[in-house]
Amino acid sequence: MNQGYPPSSEYPPDQAQPRRVLVQPPQGQPIVTYAILIIVILVYLAQMAAPYLFSGRDLPTIWGMKINELIVQGQFWRLITPVFLHGSVWHIAFNMYALMVFGPGLERFYGHGRFLALFFISGFAGNVMSFLFSSAPSLGSSTAIFGLLAAEAVFLYSNRNLFGAGAQGALINLLIVALANLFIGGISPGIDNWGHIGGLVGGALFAWFAGPLMQVVGYAPNYSLVDGRGSGEAWRAGIGVTALFVLLAVVGIYFRV
Repeated sequence: MNQGYPPSSEYPPDQAQPRRVLVQPPQGQPIVTYAILIIVILVYLAQMAAPYLFSGRDLPTIWGMKINELIVQGQFWRLITPVFLHGSVWHIAFNMYALMVFGPGLERFYGHGRFLALFFISGFAGNVMSFLFSSAPSLGSSTAIFGLLAAEAVFLYSNRNLFGAGAQGALINLLIVALANLFIGGISPGIDNWGHIGGLVGGALFAWFAGPLMQVVGYAPNYSLVDGRGSGEAWRAGIGVTALFVLLAVVGIYFRV
């Protein structure tokens, strides 16, 4: 995500020549990414400890996983709480590794608030799609992780003029990763592929309408990158995408009642 080309002072400002710039994320710690990582790990430790404390019952999973029948009865929090729950050490390890691959770079470009919205909107969208098309209970952060993957792809595409030729290769790699994971999910019992698809769709929609549009201001060596996307656009996109999936959930509940 940080690959690019060095700034060029080869052309004076009055000549309309393409400029190549090194796209570096803004400075700052990805505190939201770290916070999500810590919370998910703490929740998993609680899942592991719960059977010893509550007569063999994993209460965090019982209270939080996506269970369609309980959602229909009004437990709507189950459309978001599954992003904090995991079924095994390998499950949480894979998802948290993916979070650390995509999260820090995206958060630095998106900013803390917009990145947090991206994560939870993606997770919510994935669980809504799972609710609509899969009757099996499910849990895991992969709904949100697939949204981050989609947002990474949208970011590269939307800013391809800054990334140059490297953007195409990175996009192809992301597409291969997404298709490979969807294929594995499609042939593997117990994997909620509808959740993955929903996360991809939700993340892509939010990223398309709210993601950073980086612009070069000034000329080398005195140039900077600024986000041309206004905060109002991001708010409207977040509300719109959330409302879309809320509507889909309401329709699904209506036809199940």
